Amino acid sequence: MQKKCFFSCKYEIFVVTLQPIFIKMRKKALILSILSMLFLMLSSCGEYQKILKSNDPEMKYDKAIAYFNAGEYVKAQTLLDDVTSYYRGTERSEDVLIYLARCYMGQKVYDSAAEYYEAYTRSYPKGKNNMEARFMVAHAYYMDSPDARLDQEQTRTAIRFYTQFIELFPESSYAEQAYQERQEMYDKLAYKELLSARLYYNLGTYLGNNFLSCETVSKNALKKYPASPYTEEFSWLVFAAKYQQMVNSTDVLLEERARDAQDEYYSFVTEFPNSKHVSQAKSWLKQIKKVLRSEED
Repeated sequence: MQKKCFFSCKYEIFVVTLQPIFIKMRKKALILSILSMLFLMLSSCGEYQKILKSNDPEMKYDKAIAYFNAGEYVKAQTLLDDVTSYYRGTERSEDVLIYLARCYMGQKVYDSAAEYYEAYTRSYPKGKNNMEARFMVAHAYYMDSPDARLDQEQTRTAIRFYTQFIELFPESSYAEQAYQERQEMYDKLAYKELLSARLYYNLGTYLGNNFLSCETVSKNALKKYPASPYTEEFSWLVFAAKYQQMVNSTDVLLEERARDAQDEYYSFVTEFPNSKHVSQAKSWLKQIKKVLRSEED
């Protein structure tokens, strides 16, 4: 026991004695690491500033491509902007333009990327990067497409450019992605319509017949976006809106609206027999039949 205690005490003394030294060493290593990083950054910045001040456009272009390949898109874009006028009207002008578009894409500045890709397609309709540029115009608008609750101008523009691309390059390596992303844009527009339909339904009879507006929006969406993942929900809202119009109907329109709601019920359960709404639909059907029986009596 004494032997163990002796070695244990020796170890503790050793650790306590050397601990400050280890801490100092770690601090020094950290400081050296930070200084090395700063030195590299400063030297890199110094090199970049020299390139910017250079009067050699060839060197600037080569360095811009090197920066682009290294993922330093801002530096690449700045250098390419600087040599644009020098190469205007030359064969290299095409390369400068496509790389500028790629730089903006790399920076996720999608509106500028779309602008430069469009400029490329206009300036070089038969250029070597034409297929890429036409696809990327659409893809840039796709990436810039906002939340469904906001204005969907970019979404519609993306669809337009995807459609143009698919017509021109139906068998290209980008085609599958173009089809998929275009459908996503259609689905987003459908979802926006779904949000509107739900809002009208929830407003009910506030300041008018909002159930009719819900029915109209849902029907139009079913026609415009038949392949959307929201067809069941739109179909349900059509039936639900018709039922609510029956419930809130005047005597003059009651029977007509009850028959409309009944017809819509059978359409809905036939198309979506496993819908989560079937139970509610069956419950409402009983009320519809009561109304029709009372009208017949």
